[in-house]
Amino acid sequence: MQFAHPVRRPYRHVLGLMLSSVLYSTSLAQTTAPTPAPTATDPTTSSAPLPSIMDARLFFEVLVGEMQWRSGEPLGAVDTLLNAARRNKNEQLFIRAAELAIQARSGDQALLVVQTWRNALPQSISAHFYLSQLLNSLGKSAEAVEPLRSLITLTAAEKRGEMIAALPRFFAGVPNRSVAARLVEEVLEPYAKPSAPRNADFTASRITIARSWLAAQDSIRAYALLQDANKQDPNADAPVLLAVEMMVRHPDAETIVTRFLAQQGQRMDIRLAYSRSLTFTQRYADAIEQLEIITRAKPDAASPFLALGVLHVELRQPLDGQKALQTYLRLTTSDKAATPAAEKSADGDDDNEPSVSKGRNEAWIQLAQASEQLKDYAGADAWLNKVDDPDRATQVQVLRASVLVQRGRMDEALKLVSTLPDTDEASGRAKVFAQTQVLRDSKRWKEAQTLLQAAADRFPKDASVLYEQSMVAEKLGRYDEMESLLRQVMALKPDHHYAHNALGYSLADRNVRLREAKTLIQRALELAPGDPLITDSLGWVEFRLGNRDEAARLLRWAYRARPDAEIAAHLGEVLWVQGQREEARRVWRQAKIRDASNEVLRETLVRLKVDM
Repeated sequence: MQFAHPVRRPYRHVLGLMLSSVLYSTSLAQTTAPTPAPTATDPTTSSAPLPSIMDARLFFEVLVGEMQWRSGEPLGAVDTLLNAARRNKNEQLFIRAAELAIQARSGDQALLVVQTWRNALPQSISAHFYLSQLLNSLGKSAEAVEPLRSLITLTAAEKRGEMIAALPRFFAGVPNRSVAARLVEEVLEPYAKPSAPRNADFTASRITIARSWLAAQDSIRAYALLQDANKQDPNADAPVLLAVEMMVRHPDAETIVTRFLAQQGQRMDIRLAYSRSLTFTQRYADAIEQLEIITRAKPDAASPFLALGVLHVELRQPLDGQKALQTYLRLTTSDKAATPAAEKSADGDDDNEPSVSKGRNEAWIQLAQASEQLKDYAGADAWLNKVDDPDRATQVQVLRASVLVQRGRMDEALKLVSTLPDTDEASGRAKVFAQTQVLRDSKRWKEAQTLLQAAADRFPKDASVLYEQSMVAEKLGRYDEMESLLRQVMALKPDHHYAHNALGYSLADRNVRLREAKTLIQRALELAPGDPLITDSLGWVEFRLGNRDEAARLLRWAYRARPDAEIAAHLGEVLWVQGQREEARRVWRQAKIRDASNEVLRETLVRLKVDM
């Protein structure tokens, strides 16, 4: 006797198939209790109870469906399981049928299964979830709006905020971010419209829509939604955390953060996030102020001390940097068992051994730089000897070379960085930049130019190489070449704020094409709002244009945010010209203490014939 469709497999394989089918069917029969509702990232079955006893017909249908799948008849298997699922209203079978259709790469069949599933079990959260995901993956994102809206409605009230917040992930595959934002807005319209109840769902919806528009580069619309959500619930975390993120693109968002901290100053997690945003925008002095509040409130939390030390070293405050960094090392050495709890109390993140190891390596590197600033070169070497992270090897060699330069041993420094590996493009670029840094520190500009030209030949149209070339060209007085290189950088990367700022500042400093210089610097500030160094450039061009009061205002703000010696040189000159000479001297004295070797500061004092 011969079957119409013989299965050419050993008998024991068929027996194994039957056994697996029985086990699968048994698992269906034993699932009698409702399962938890799915989340946006981990969907599970929903609340439809399954029959406690598997009848013969259902057993046979499941067995046939699985055999069809194993025999190379995927669509037949899907049809068999779908019919069984529809007849029994069995969620597990709907899921299995959908999975097989997806594995068979039949999007239409999978969509039919999931739509049938949803019609059969209209209260199933999983059915709505699967349907929404499938429509998105099939490029039918607009059709996913209705099931997503139903999904949110079906979600329990206490979990609805999480579902709303996760909504943008459903549209992550939509290439046009503005289209994705509009879809999110459409899904949440019942919860976010002005006439909606002003409750937690309203706030969550407004914040989620705001995030979507922020991702679409529409910070104005995002900020308007953020303001509305914050006004509705000024004590809610979500609007404040979004405001922290938005500070980079919309400086007015900072008002929401500072107002919240004025009322809830004990929230060190929010304060730490705020300090990170301040650091990102290079407002180091303001970030230090926040970190000092945190370290006083949480003296056993290690990571804020590391951040504090890094910022002090960056601002050339080596003694304060050493104090903070050594505190970090003490906290991560003397009581490692207590460190994770201390870390979590400060920023909500558990610490672990790898992160502690990386943090300690960072602390040693920063202590080496602090020692170098104090001209304690032996101490700098001692700290660098402790670094045991292979990923920091290039950085360690560059710092060793810097110490040699400070000692006047230029050729040794150059020889040291010449031994760095050059095995691929990444290491090749790193080596070039390390060599360039040594040559710049040694003021060997022509050699740096030759090196960078070779790098440009090797890495054509590399924005970083072109930018470095432009900086060296300026030092050589080749301003036309510098401008050409910077414009190439801007063509390659229109959002390269450093290039816009560098060209604008160079024009302003040479007192030429001032209107164009101001436009370039303003564009840089649009790309990096709140950056003190760019604000310094804007203040300088205003001074060149004769707007002394506006120049003083901008430069005061920049110097407060980042007390850098070059900013101090500019602020002092504006104050000097305005007749505020004692204040100018005070600013310059502070700058000399931090960085007496700064070229702009020294040139300013000589040119103005200032006797300090």
